[in-house]
Amino acid sequence: MSDREVRYARSGDVSVAYQTVGHGPRDLVFVTGFAMSFEAGWDYPPYRRFIERLASFSRVIMFDKRGVGLSDHVDRAPTLEERMDDVRAVMDAAGATDSVMFGVSEGAPMSILFAASHGERTRALVLCGGMARATEAPDYPFAPPAGAAVQSALEFFVPFHGTGASAEVYSPSVADDPTYLTWLARWERLGAPPNALRDIFVMFLDIDVRDILPVIRVPTLVLHRHGDRAVNVRAGRYLAEHIPDARFVELSGIDHLPWVGDSDTVIISLIKTTKSY
Repeated sequence: MSDREVRYARSGDVSVAYQTVGHGPRDLVFVTGFAMSFEAGWDYPPYRRFIERLASFSRVIMFDKRGVGLSDHVDRAPTLEERMDDVRAVMDAAGATDSVMFGVSEGAPMSILFAASHGERTRALVLCGGMARATEAPDYPFAPPAGAAVQSALEFFVPFHGTGASAEVYSPSVADDPTYLTWLARWERLGAPPNALRDIFVMFLDIDVRDILPVIRVPTLVLHRHGDRAVNVRAGRYLAEHIPDARFVELSGIDHLPWVGDSDTVIISLIKTTKSY
């Protein structure tokens, strides 16, 4: 299979689009957040450079979650368990026996669930800008209340989806860059239409993998930017405190997306982790 060729893995009744890049000695499964599609990412040079740097030391396996991008769209919000099993299906199709899981944002709980369910196939776990739970709870006070999260979705994310307005939250350091905003708006539109985005958001609000964290038995690195506007840095600290022997690295910056801002530190951390296990 050639680099960047789009293939499909069968997961139950759903076809999941995936792509491999690079030929390094380790497989790295890139589990992105929310409604991110790999196809449009190549059009933005910093994103392309980020993936190419990952591919310089590993074989990167990227995929579009069910309901997103090139993968089959579905008529209901998929569960976290279904999406997690899509990771297994993609790894099987790509011939990956064990991999470093790189979970970003909402891709972090997916990666956590996979590592807990398939520890024998998880060489290491790297979580960036991730969370264990989507909404506030008495013992998890730093996430937004469920009502506020729903209101934010209905008033901001869904109505302005496809315009690039999300840059104010996810990538504020480049929110005034016209080239970036044009690309981001297209990326959003190719990721999912508004109705699908609403369904995905409903699924996101139900995420809670706190009970799973203590059973993780693979080497884990948690990266989180101190000023992340999308996910409070305390969510990253919580992950590191509750996953046995996890290492926490607090990064500088205000961007949520790892390929925006100081991406070099993220890459260096991934190189060290990938080569160590």
